[in-house]
Amino acid sequence: MLAKLWKTAWRGRWAAAASLRRAHTASDDELRAARTWLAQLTADTIPRSICAVSFSRSSGPGGQNVNKVNSKATIKVPMSDLLPLVPKILHPSIRSSRYYAENSQALVIQADDSRKQSQNLNACFDKLTSMIAEAGRAAVPGETSPEQKKKVQKLQKAANEARIRMKKAHSNKKSSRKGRSDE
Repeated sequence: MLAKLWKTAWRGRWAAAASLRRAHTASDDELRAARTWLAQLTADTIPRSICAVSFSRSSGPGGQNVNKVNSKATIKVPMSDLLPLVPKILHPSIRSSRYYAENSQALVIQADDSRKQSQNLNACFDKLTSMIAEAGRAAVPGETSPEQKKKVQKLQKAANEARIRMKKAHSNKKSSRKGRSDE
């Protein structure tokens, strides 16, 4: 059990690091397209037709309702159907999601918060949407403002000048030692 948890945690960290590396290598057009797609993301962006929906008996307290009514909703979203709809930069983050089932290559999301099937089904789709939005926040860096770009350029220039001053001081120190003669 512990090994499985460690493996899952490691995979999550690796995928997050991989997505950050890809974010730095992604082109500006890809990042812009991903930001636009994420800004337009709603619960209806992912078509419900690609999901396999099933209902089962819920667990926990609730008396006869729990024992007799199939109110727990489960959706299974195959990665082969989901990934073409989502920007490529989000793929590693989605695969590292806690909802990802590696055996079936699908996202499996469940909800049994309510006593009503329809509310639980909507909760599943809300979880799917929020998971994709969270993957987007992790994988797609925010847009840099012109003021921030100026500030970074100014800091880089100052750091370069300081580096050159240090090199010159070090060079002068070395050259002053060479010029000495022991008489």
